[in-house]
Amino acid sequence: QVTLVESGGGLVQAGGSLRLSCAASGRTFSSNVMGWFRQAPGKEREFVAAISRSSGSTSYGDSVRGRFTISRDNAKNTVYLQMNSLKPEDTAVYYCAQGLGGSYYGSYKYWGQGTQVTVSS
Repeated sequence: QVTLVESGGGLVQAGGSLRLSCAASGRTFSSNVMGWFRQAPGKEREFVAAISRSSGSTSYGDSVRGRFTISRDNAKNTVYLQMNSLKPEDTAVYYCAQGLGGSYYGSYKYWGQGTQVTVSS
């Protein structure tokens, strides 16, 4: 069983930055792709970023590319999402996930409980 716990969310002004963390339990962290998704009220879950097992490959959603950076520390079983130049439209609950990878949420088996990010204008 895998447990994912996100932290680092909060309220920030437009143009500001936040760093999300996701700590994973279990022994499968280093052998799985990690991803971040987000969901705003009334909207579908949206792919944000993913990172390969060895950090050699990353991918981003179009709306965050160039502003967000995903990274991971396999020694700490933790994945991060550095969010810069935040916009009000980035407001959402952010989830980390572990699975096979890609931008489709169905490819991820384990999910955290989510952390709220609110960007004020």
